[in-house]
Amino acid sequence: MTELTENPSILIADDHPPTRAAVREALAEGGFLVIGEASDAAGAIAMVQATAPDIALLDVRMPGGGISAAAAIASQSPHTTVVMLTVSEDDEDLFAAIRVGALGYVLKGGNLSELPNLLRTAVSGEPVLRGASLARVLEAFRANERSRLFNESDRVRLSTRERQVLSLLQSGATTAEIATSLYIAKVTVRSHIAAICKKLRLPDRDAALQEFRLGVTWPVTTAEGVMPDSHATP
Repeated sequence: MTELTENPSILIADDHPPTRAAVREALAEGGFLVIGEASDAAGAIAMVQATAPDIALLDVRMPGGGISAAAAIASQSPHTTVVMLTVSEDDEDLFAAIRVGALGYVLKGGNLSELPNLLRTAVSGEPVLRGASLARVLEAFRANERSRLFNESDRVRLSTRERQVLSLLQSGATTAEIATSLYIAKVTVRSHIAAICKKLRLPDRDAALQEFRLGVTWPVTTAEGVMPDSHATP
């Protein structure tokens, strides 16, 4: 964490000059000292090493890759807080930024007048994630924690029919489609889904579908023995 000062120093790295100008103006009005600008990853890394700013504000999609720059800066200059400023709402970009050490992820579509306060939060050591970005991180964390509830000695025992229903449910099949595929009544499908949800410690079908979308896995076995882990197809 960088010691919070009245006028934190900042590097802006973005390959779009009008964006840099707008960000620079908003930050200057917010009391920040803009000590440098870069248009690509290599320039950002070199400037951080030369100027040691409190914050490096990096565009995810700039030439050379904002994520690569974030990783290098977080590793080589741990005193500099890294925050991503981007148009990307892609989960892979969001999670990659967090994994390499970025403390914030701010979308360019937001109100730039809010940027100074967001960056002061980041430089104080608090993560900066807004709206949908925060929700996606929390969902991923929840999915990971659910997967950890189960281990090899705590397998979920499903009947062969329940395993068939679960497989079709994961593929996105409706109750009617599952019933047709397995030659059983829709009410029977609903009963199987209720039993599956109970065994997987889920409240209902919607919760199960959400877990599948998040890629949660469960160690599953049938009366015939161990089956491959249940998982959602990406």
